[in-house]
Amino acid sequence: MGEKVGEATAAVAERRAEEAEENGRDTTMRTAETLLRLLPLGLCVAALAVMLKNSQSNDYGQLSYSDLGAFKYLVHANGICAGYSLLSAVVTAVPRPSTMCRAWTFFLLDQLLTYIVLGAGAVSTEIVYLAYKGDKAVTWSAACNSFGIFCHKATTSVAITFTVVACYAGLSLISSYRLFSRFDPPATQSDNKGAEMAAFHA
Repeated sequence: MGEKVGEATAAVAERRAEEAEENGRDTTMRTAETLLRLLPLGLCVAALAVMLKNSQSNDYGQLSYSDLGAFKYLVHANGICAGYSLLSAVVTAVPRPSTMCRAWTFFLLDQLLTYIVLGAGAVSTEIVYLAYKGDKAVTWSAACNSFGIFCHKATTSVAITFTVVACYAGLSLISSYRLFSRFDPPATQSDNKGAEMAAFHA
């Protein structure tokens, strides 16, 4: 009788130790993910602020970010990403049990925001390249010879945006791992038919 009680007590203690270790691991991962989700917030605000203040006037005229659709898209994309980063960091920081709905939501939104900010960086990079190099085929002269300050600020904003892309790519990997490692894929119609056939033959 005493041996059984001792074994039961040891089993309970071991289970509690495992639960404590798992909780500690979850807390560490939650803290790390929260910080990683806050990082793009600062970067997005920096890229947005640099581009919003990007205008230059000289003897050749005036050039502002609002004159170019790609740069306006960059500003809007960084604003959306900054808002999402703050919201997702707050949600992640609150300790809640992981559900399939929540995992799918983070996975889809992380993927969506990654492509939005990547698209903004890509089209803005093309505009910056044309501003520096021009395009002789369409007689588009390089603008950076006359608007060097404008081009420098635009390049800085685009570079920060690609750092945001790298952060969101990391977040996409984390949310993908959390979703596909903890939850089974949804059953397809062919899987259901296979199970029905197996049950029929049995």
